[in-house]
Amino acid sequence: MRMRIDGARVVDPSNGIDAVKDVFIADGRVQGIGRMPDGFEAERSLDASGLTLIPGIVDLRARLREPGAEHKATIASESRAAARGGITTLCCPPDTDPIIDTPAVAELIHQRAATASLTRVEVLGALTRELDGLNLAEMGALKEAGCLGVSNALKPVSDTEVMRRAMEYAGTLGLTVFAHAEDPWLAKGRLVHDGPVATRLGLPGIPEIAESIGVARELLLVEQTGTRVHFCHLSTGPAVDMIRDARAHGLPVSADVAIHQLLLTEEDMDSFDSLCHVRPPVRSHDDRDRLRAGVRAGVLGCICSDHQPHEVDAKLNPFPETEPGISGLDSLLSLVLGLVEEQELTLSAAVTALTSGPAEALGIDRGTLSVGAVADVCVFDPAERWVLDDANILSRGHNTPFRGRNLKGRVRYTLLEGRPVFEAPTA
Repeated sequence: MRMRIDGARVVDPSNGIDAVKDVFIADGRVQGIGRMPDGFEAERSLDASGLTLIPGIVDLRARLREPGAEHKATIASESRAAARGGITTLCCPPDTDPIIDTPAVAELIHQRAATASLTRVEVLGALTRELDGLNLAEMGALKEAGCLGVSNALKPVSDTEVMRRAMEYAGTLGLTVFAHAEDPWLAKGRLVHDGPVATRLGLPGIPEIAESIGVARELLLVEQTGTRVHFCHLSTGPAVDMIRDARAHGLPVSADVAIHQLLLTEEDMDSFDSLCHVRPPVRSHDDRDRLRAGVRAGVLGCICSDHQPHEVDAKLNPFPETEPGISGLDSLLSLVLGLVEEQELTLSAAVTALTSGPAEALGIDRGTLSVGAVADVCVFDPAERWVLDDANILSRGHNTPFRGRNLKGRVRYTLLEGRPVFEAPTA
């Protein structure tokens, strides 16, 4: 379809664009911004006056629960939520069931995503077989099957020699290692941030230093091997400082933060609220503020949903027996726009962290509106107010502590390769 989108505020930090412009799309690609290509005839025109147009959102981490946990969600159900949220690319960690340590599992996920045809689903392969932390996975075969990187998800690789060999193997293949940096001995059997709230509730706490030690080890291994490493869902201020210093010294590292880490603190789970049970845990006010500063400075180049949908029962047991994770696809964009409204982030920094930042971490040519780029587009109304509730959560998982929150900014259109995959109903 040849489409013309008129009068939108186009925000594309990758090209330094923030202005009201018309956008022209044909053959699934951006054909022009601000100037109509010669001979262009639109089959459909959208009036986007008063709306904001950005590249399609790239969500660096979303557990879609398929295969293996379809009672929680499916690729089809979560793709619908993603499309409604302006997300055109999802990245799936390898801790599915079966684990993504063979090409067959990666291919199955790609096939299911293609069938749903609402968003792209990219895949990270396993760093070690069965995520056992001991035996290296067949990373070469996983790369051939389309895996963009390798990870051990939340499973620790306690043996430093194994981690060194894994980095060397990944590096020879040009694969990025996506690391959950945490000292397993300081985190084992613990649930929440090691602070005053944990003490008051009598819950075992994970100290900040668990993350610091994990980051320090991986940074030393990066220096040794030269392998590119992306640090996933950082949660502490000291870790941000370590990544800043490493980048300043030229190490090939990047990092992300989950949106809930930018909004919640340990105090939000003061009443044993299992909806705030996440891993790594939400931490102190100081950590939250330093994470926000890390995004502003570009040290944390990506904001992700860390989407983990659960059935209702998963959050109903006593806190230590509940499953960690928040359902975040439906609210990701609006929660980030809330930080813009609070002047914690500029709109440019927010869009970068949702689009070109995660695309760069994955090594894919997305998150941009450059002429000739794939026309993955999100158009939203920056002024529309709405309340996140069960009626408007499309994800199968409704486990979110943000339910009932008044949000600002709502998606009107999502285009995948120039094809509308979501259109908000007209009043």
